[in-house]
Amino acid sequence: MDPLLFTASLYREVGFAFSRSSGAGGQNVNKVNTKVTACVAVDRLQGLSKEEMALVKNRLAGRLSGEGLLCVTAQDTRSQTRNRELALQRLEALLHGARHIRAKRRATRPTQASRRARLESKKRQSLKKSARKRPGGEFYQLDLEGMLQPRMHGRVSRRS
Repeated sequence: MDPLLFTASLYREVGFAFSRSSGAGGQNVNKVNTKVTACVAVDRLQGLSKEEMALVKNRLAGRLSGEGLLCVTAQDTRSQTRNRELALQRLEALLHGARHIRAKRRATRPTQASRRARLESKKRQSLKKSARKRPGGEFYQLDLEGMLQPRMHGRVSRRS
């Protein structure tokens, strides 16, 4: 991919449409066309390899119109010029993100420390749940570190 050719092609091929923006802005909203819709024909963009062009078309298929136009809108500010810049930035970001080829994830094994921590956590959870059961001879109590420790064996007799 040639980034300079791509950017130049994008700026050359983009078309703008202006309309009245919604939201706050007082009388400005009713008088000035500040909402910007920027559209570009993806097929006419240069500077992308065939693989990147296929990726862009595939990943942005839901956003493309029937004619192959990719459109974004901006109505964030009260200035048409600033909204035009925002629309161009969004269009460029969409295309750059879609053409990016993601690296394959390399599978890694869990470390010994993480395996030990997972097993200790499972053991703590198991002891916590077993302490909720009806006593079958062993009683547990929580120590200061939050670990369950056997308290005593046998039944507890209550004397009044």
